[in-house]
Amino acid sequence: ERTPFVVTEEVRKIYSEKIIPFWAGKTIREKLFGAMDQKWHQAFNAGVFTEFMEQRAPGHAILDDKIYHKGMLDFKRDIAENRNKLDYFNDPHAYEKDQEYQAMNICADAVIVFAQRHAEKARELVQGETDPIRRSELEQIAEVCSHVPANAPRNFWEALQSYWFVHLSVITELNTWDSFNPGRLDQHLLGFYEKGLEEGTLTWHELPARENTAKMAVPQAKELLQCFWIKFNNQPAPPKVGVTEEQSGTYVDFALINTGGLRPADGGDAVNDISYMILDVVE
Repeated sequence: ERTPFVVTEEVRKIYSEKIIPFWAGKTIREKLFGAMDQKWHQAFNAGVFTEFMEQRAPGHAILDDKIYHKGMLDFKRDIAENRNKLDYFNDPHAYEKDQEYQAMNICADAVIVFAQRHAEKARELVQGETDPIRRSELEQIAEVCSHVPANAPRNFWEALQSYWFVHLSVITELNTWDSFNPGRLDQHLLGFYEKGLEEGTLTWHELPARENTAKMAVPQAKELLQCFWIKFNNQPAPPKVGVTEEQSGTYVDFALINTGGLRPADGGDAVNDISYMILDVVE
């Protein structure tokens, strides 16, 4: 059974009249196919090659810890510095490198704008919110999305949010093959968790009573991880065609989060409080 996508007539009209015409002749697929010779096209049409890589970039990749130490503005400065070092007289690949740096810079700008749109939406929702608890949450969301991923995260919430914006950006832009992973999330988040406890910014968060649910309190870090899990598992894959659509309608196939293990620096036991908290959230 195919995964249904509900699309309004207004959105269909925008796609048919603006988006699809804009990209006609400009897509990577069209450029790639245009560069191939007749024998390659015959092999492709005969099924020698699958359509997997026609639709998407290679997947099964794990994010390292760079985004927890640098923001997109920092990466833009690194890009500019490296562009200035290009040697067009002695490096035959200088032009290609410059094109790559420019593409990186555009992507960094796009991620920043993407996050700012969320911040603006949160501020818009604040104006009509009468529930003081929800209003406070929306104000915090706006502040977080205004800071990351443009800048390096300062706390546990911002660290999770920064990863999520990068995750969405990667799978939306590249449609990676079902496995772009947070990697060693417990190790990446531990420093933010310990700092939050020390400063008192990570506290017990009281949840209001809902229908059939009594009022309860949970650690804020655990609640944020629970929200992260919901978002992660509720993220559909970008629309697919052919075999890939029949195989899966989600993005979380094979997407893994590593817990515990060993510390890369000294080979010691890497199990920490976040490791156990992640297991509790999964359960």
